[in-house]
Amino acid sequence: MIGGALGALLLFFQSIGFQIEWFNENTINSFINFLTAIVPLGFALYGVYKNQYLLTNKAKEQEEFLKEQGFK
Repeated sequence: MIGGALGALLLFFQSIGFQIEWFNENTINSFINFLTAIVPLGFALYGVYKNQYLLTNKAKEQEEFLKEQGFK
């Protein structure tokens, strides 16, 4: 959707005669390739962060409580 919006913006700029040399189809495609790589990486890193159990004091306290109760 972002690539489509950027492509439409490029066509709009071309139709009114406004041209930016660095804003073309190649830069849009490169940006979309970057996003398709970085967005899944961001989700994966967020998932790893959220699944790390002992990052906060609250998680450490909960871990100790579970061990005391014999659940771990």
